[in-house]
Amino acid sequence: MLYQKIFFLVILVFTGAILISSQLQNTENISILVNDSGPFIGTSIPYQSGYDGTGIVISIIDTGIDLNHPDLDGQIIGGYDFVDNDEMPEDVNGHGTQVAGIIASNGNLKGIAPNSKILMYKVSEDGESVPSNLIIKAIEKSIEDDADIINISLGINQTNTKIDQAVNKAIKNNIFVVTAAGNFGPELSTIGSPGINPNAITVGATFNNITSSLVSTFEIKGEQFNVFPMVGTQSLKEPITSQIIFGKYGRANDLLVSDIENSILLVERGSDIEDEIVFFSDKEKNAADLGAKAVIVYNNEPGIFFGELIHEYVDENYNPTIPVVSLSQADGLIIKEMLQNYTEGSLDVFYHPDFVAYFSSRGPVSPFYIKPDLVAPGAFINTTSIDGDYKISSGTSFAAPHVAGTAALVLQKNPQLTPKELKSILMTTSDIVSDQYDDVFSIQVAGTGRVNAAKAINADLVITPPNLIFNLSSHDQIQTEYLKIKGVIGEPLSIAFEDSQIVDFDYKLNNQNLAINAKLIQQNLGEFEGRMIIKHNKIDYNIPIMVRVSEGSITVDEKNGELDIDVSSPSTWSYAKLSITNKQTGETLTGSITPTKKSEISVYQPGEYWIEAKILTGFGDDDKTLSVYETIQIEKVEQSKNNLASILNIPERPILIISAIMIIMVIAGLLVRSNLNAKPVIK
Repeated sequence: MLYQKIFFLVILVFTGAILISSQLQNTENISILVNDSGPFIGTSIPYQSGYDGTGIVISIIDTGIDLNHPDLDGQIIGGYDFVDNDEMPEDVNGHGTQVAGIIASNGNLKGIAPNSKILMYKVSEDGESVPSNLIIKAIEKSIEDDADIINISLGINQTNTKIDQAVNKAIKNNIFVVTAAGNFGPELSTIGSPGINPNAITVGATFNNITSSLVSTFEIKGEQFNVFPMVGTQSLKEPITSQIIFGKYGRANDLLVSDIENSILLVERGSDIEDEIVFFSDKEKNAADLGAKAVIVYNNEPGIFFGELIHEYVDENYNPTIPVVSLSQADGLIIKEMLQNYTEGSLDVFYHPDFVAYFSSRGPVSPFYIKPDLVAPGAFINTTSIDGDYKISSGTSFAAPHVAGTAALVLQKNPQLTPKELKSILMTTSDIVSDQYDDVFSIQVAGTGRVNAAKAINADLVITPPNLIFNLSSHDQIQTEYLKIKGVIGEPLSIAFEDSQIVDFDYKLNNQNLAINAKLIQQNLGEFEGRMIIKHNKIDYNIPIMVRVSEGSITVDEKNGELDIDVSSPSTWSYAKLSITNKQTGETLTGSITPTKKSEISVYQPGEYWIEAKILTGFGDDDKTLSVYETIQIEKVEQSKNNLASILNIPERPILIISAIMIIMVIAGLLVRSNLNAKPVIK
């Protein structure tokens, strides 16, 4: 094939959310729910100041759009159908129309930026697959058509260099690019292209402020277990604390062996009888009929699952009366073992709109930057759909347009902002989000936090970068990173750091440059998260901090693009492989180093470079690989390096090899030609 077909999650998400979509797809409810997510992220404040997206053009790369939806009438100013090669990007799937409605609907449903305009580029018919070249063509067309913002609510769970290069090109052309993180959570390292792009803003999903935003907690003697409310479960007015009783598979006959009244019932998913189906609704009803207070269903295979009490086979008069939650197989077996003795547990089920959705993809994606960048409402979002209808769906696909719309509001107020500056404002003014135990979500899960349009529109500081990473070791116990603060400082800044037992932080502010020093005070290996809060004019700017403490370190001496690299390790080492990556272009150079030989590598462009060293330590069976990292900013390179290699972004050594091959080919060609032209000799 001429191009690789990429499968992308047009991100309608996990089973429970899809079922909820079908259950709640009722136009009679639209008037109640339609405008919830916008006010939830603070859009009323920009609206009061006259900022509604006027003058901002947003490109949407998706499955097309309902060209006749009344809420989108007058919002579409152009686009293209790359599937059928015409100028009518009609949506037959619905995903693109849903995304567009969140951004710019202006009818019964009000989008985040209701007076912005839409360019729709259709790259998929069915919402299941799309050729990578169509995504790239759509990005190129967005540049050509002068889009201000691009929303890409599709992606793959792997890296695609060509797509990432196209995204970088758009950003270089001053277009702000918003991408969805994906729906492969809750596992870590599940973000793919284009969400992994360091220059785009990548959005994970939180719940929404409607009654479907349920989370649950379960504890036994202070030990916490992750449980997940099933679709149809209602919240509790207060936690339940009761004896836990094992009820096999939750069938009526299974529950007759013991008194389960007022208990929390633990049952296994499925049945031990071949081809027998025991619905979760059956397990709930059987338990409720006998007076149980709640049901916990543990998986019959490894991992977690999301169950549904309300489904197509349930009796239409069925109404769950007690909470039902799901549990992983591993945790279920642990609890089952505990039940050999009398055991009590405490269960709570409650609304938590800022909870990061279970399906939302997580980082990390790189040791040099943090993803996702932030989160936004992406669960149970009601929006426009095809055939002039409305639909409630879940996925990071629907979180991303909340950020794209918010970006339009901020850009309307401050059209001079660069993509980098706009990204920083949205990230640093976000609200910190916590889990069901009030613990702050990891930055690898939630980034800086949930987007806040009210704070973003009123921000008068631009702080770059929006987060910090420190790499410390016993060899490098002190490191300094810098923040640039742009804006009118009307009052003194208040700067505070979260308490850390690993690192001491201090800072020095010089005009618009803020130097942050991190000093290692405890030799604990691993990654540690912190946060810096800058208060200014009644706005809290939050900057997440990642501190990585490793055994080894990298030393770089640089002059005009010439890198002299060395490594340090507390253990005996024999070899280290080096990777030097240009942040902007993604181009990577490689090299190696030994204890007796330093590595000398040349780069040909100014910019930020990421250096990774994989150090082989020990010998024989005791050897292991140690990874260490460093970041360096190269301000200039020698003018003589502006040669063909520099222009083409190709390292000098490959250029020499290519040149040698070409010379050999020319010589070989001349020899062949000489032989062909030779006259035969008659003997």
